[in-house]
Amino acid sequence: MNNKIKLIECMRTWQGEGIDAGKQALLCRFKYCNRSCKYCDTIVKMRVSKESEYDIKDLQKELNKYRLSLIITGGEPTIPRHIDEAAILLNELDYILANVETNGFQLEKLIKMTDPAKNVHFIYSPKIFNEHDLKSAVELTTNLLPNNKVFIKVVYEDDSFIKDYLEWLSEQITFKQSNKVWLMSEGATRVDLIKNSSMVFDACEKYRFNFSSRDHIVFNFI
Repeated sequence: MNNKIKLIECMRTWQGEGIDAGKQALLCRFKYCNRSCKYCDTIVKMRVSKESEYDIKDLQKELNKYRLSLIITGGEPTIPRHIDEAAILLNELDYILANVETNGFQLEKLIKMTDPAKNVHFIYSPKIFNEHDLKSAVELTTNLLPNNKVFIKVVYEDDSFIKDYLEWLSEQITFKQSNKVWLMSEGATRVDLIKNSSMVFDACEKYRFNFSSRDHIVFNFI
């Protein structure tokens, strides 16, 4: 098996969003993505950064030395160019916890490729900009909700498609799944995040979801 992984970034940091915010982690970033989201905070990094090879053994040493969790992100880890290497990271590395940040493109396939004994949180962040995106997000979410390893993280905007999705999702979530969905502010700067946070708190109350900060932007550690 190939023990070299192509990434544009590999660094020690903290998880800044969602259920595992505040945990120290080794962030492994893939280069390419199947979407071009207007609020993407890594689009420049993906465009200008070149891929480098990282040895699995070196990544394991970093995890062990600093007692880190693992973050796999992008780009999009589940596109054909990256999914096999994402599975290698998940299956070959020894970690306490892994987060996979994904727009859901081939998430179901990656879940099947991942050893079920591994402690992985698959963080699904649906990108909903039109009717087709909404239909696809509802279909995929319906399939993913029973999986206890899947969490949903939505960048909230005052947008009809986002609101339709959240309205639907709010009716699907059971009391025992209340920790499953997190809403975040849109913004590339600390000022913008704080400015937009009030409407996100309002949305969290309305739909009965959790609020997530974006600490890497607020505290500028990535």
